Formats: sequence, structure tokens, C-alpha cells
Amino acid sequence: MPPTFVESLIAGGAAGTAVDLLFFPIDTLKTRLQSAQGFTHAGGFKGIYKGIGSVVVGSAPGAAAFFCTYDTMKKTLPFPDHLAPVKHVVSASLGEIAACLIRVPTEVIKTRMQTSSYGTGLSSFAAARILWTNDGLKGFYRGFGITVMREIPFTSLQFPLYELLKLRLSGALGRKPLHAHEAAICGSIAGGFSAAVTTPLDVLKTRVMLDMRDSTLPSPSLLSRFRTIYVEEGTRALFAGVAPRTMWISAGGAVFLGVYEWVAGGLMSSRHDTEK
Repeated sequence: MPPTFVESLIAGGAAGTAVDLLFFPIDTLKTRLQSAQGFTHAGGFKGIYKGIGSVVVGSAPGAAAFFCTYDTMKKTLPFPDHLAPVKHVVSASLGEIAACLIRVPTEVIKTRMQTSSYGTGLSSFAAARILWTNDGLKGFYRGFGITVMREIPFTSLQFPLYELLKLRLSGALGRKPLHAHEAAICGSIAGGFSAAVTTPLDVLKTRVMLDMRDSTLPSPSLLSRFRTIYVEEGTRALFAGVAPRTMWISAGGAVFLGVYEWVAGGLMSSRHDTEK
């Protein structure tokens, strides 16, 4: 019995808020490792909760948009059973595009707060006002393209692998559906692997969002940015923050998908009991 649109909305919002608040300090350290100014100048280990205000605003609606789209597409796309992985890739990719429309503006604020790009002592709201004054609406979507380019490969790896691991584990245990903690283990493995592989795209995303140049002027292409990082800083820079990113998303995948399955399962169980 798949979740309804409202159940996906509520469960997705709960999952996104839980994981972003719980692992925010690790995300801050990862962002500072990836910044061009260097870890220490970006803040080091100080103020690891800077920018959390923007996350509180964006987490629930972004994750809710993802799961509503993902679950709806899984139910409606006309793929046969043997093409289930393709259906999961398409569904997850469309879900990420929907989520990025909400999440990218809060990500821009978050990364700039985490690296003290506007100085110290500012609130997320004050940073948003500066960004609006300097760059307008366009500034809030700086890095939208690379974020989508990062999320689609990541999601295209994570969710088919997640669904496959759930299917295999369900077969091994001889029952369906899995308990929330069992789904969380599958989510942790899928998330950690996908995070490590797509780290260079995450580095590019961070650099673009931290670019303080006038958004009305031509910006370097993503390929040009990639080449510059590789030539000037080496391969190591493209995998900067890979350890905290993998650790964060591996643990975060367990929480994110575990909470989603737990909340969605509870809502579906209540609905089933009511319908009896």
C-alpha cells in the first residue's frame, strides 16, 4: 500500500527537518573544507551552527516536495517491472528538481553564513536581505544548475540502490514491508556510496554558491571552474570534504529514509485502521 500525497508530504517534511538539524555541524565543516578561502579562514571549528536559520526554513518544504514528487511518479510512470530501476531514477530526478526550486535559495544563504562570507554576527535573515539588495532574485538561485547537476547523479545512484537493497533485504527476511530501522540501514549504505562518488560535483556547487562576483556579469563556466580547481589545487581539492560528506550523508541517509519510512508507515497504518 503506497503512501498518499499528504502522507508523503508530512513524512518527507519530518525526514528533511530531522536530518538537516541533526547533522548541520558536519555539513558546516564540509562546506568550510571546500571553500576557496580555506578551512581556517572560513571559520574553522567555530560557530558550527551559523546559517541554521535558513535550514529550518527550507528543510521541511524541500524534502516534502521531493517525496511527494518521487512517490507520485513511482505510482504513475508506465514502466514495466523489469525497468523498475529506470523508473526510480526518473522519479528521483524529477523529485530533486522540484526540491531544488525550494532548497537552493536557503542553501546559498546557508553556505555564505557557514563561511562568514558577509562577516560575523549576522543572522540568516540579514544575510538574505544583503543578497537581495546586491543580486536580487537571481542571487538566490546562484548555483541552481550545478546543484541540480549534483543532485541528479547522486539521487540516480542513491534511490535505485536503496530500493534494490530494500528488495534484497526483504527477500532475505521473507517479509514486506521492512521496519524503519531496516530501511535506515539500506539508506545509510546507499547514501554513503553515492555521496563519495559525487563529491567533486559538491565541491563545484559550494564554490559557485560562495562566488561573490556581481551576478549580472558573465561567470566562468562549470567546466572552466572544474579545470581551474584541478590545475591550481589538484585532484585532492575536488574531493575536499569527502570524509565528512560521506559520513554525514551515510548517517543522514539512515535518519532521512528511516524517519520517512517510520512516519509514512505510521500514517498509512492509521489510515488502514480508520478504513476498516
